[in-house]
Amino acid sequence: MQLYYSHNLNPRVAVAVARHLGSPLEFRRARPFHPAEIDSFRKLNPNTRVPVLVEDGHALWETDAIACRLSQLAGSAFWRSGAELPEMIKWISWGTHHLTRAADPLYFERVVRPRITKDYRPKDPAEFEEPLRDFRQHAAILDAGLKGRRWLLDSGLSYADFRVATALPFADAAGLPLREFPEVTRWHDQLLELPAWRAPFDGLE
Repeated sequence: MQLYYSHNLNPRVAVAVARHLGSPLEFRRARPFHPAEIDSFRKLNPNTRVPVLVEDGHALWETDAIACRLSQLAGSAFWRSGAELPEMIKWISWGTHHLTRAADPLYFERVVRPRITKDYRPKDPAEFEEPLRDFRQHAAILDAGLKGRRWLLDSGLSYADFRVATALPFADAAGLPLREFPEVTRWHDQLLELPAWRAPFDGLE
């Protein structure tokens, strides 16, 4: 198996899952938008995005699908089944469509653009008032949901924790006000104790 990845948010989650599970695969850093690679990469994923998991010649796209498949192959409950599955899916969906979506403009502007733009000039901070307001609104919901619990699911660490935290390793660089939310901070500090989450790319490059 091969996992194609980059250092952006979703591929980082996929690599972290693979390393947390000890998945026996080959990691291949990809540049799907590079003019020299886009046509060949489109054969793996017509959306020309990473991550992509290739297993026996079959390409599986999308971070959540890859996490599900790697958990199946590992025989792991990291991707829950049974009674807890709906609760896990709830948090995965919520994290993707609310918390990470709010964080994404700040991550792109303050983490990605300086890396890819030759003459980078920061945008007016006023342009980020709305995503910051949205992030605070959703982080407050997460903060309340974490009170009295170590992880998002009662039974312990799951993929929901990784997925909801997608943007949080970049909180300082992106200017996300994470420290305003003590339960979220405490929970994410626990995640950072896991080597696979703290440094998923260590030793790959």
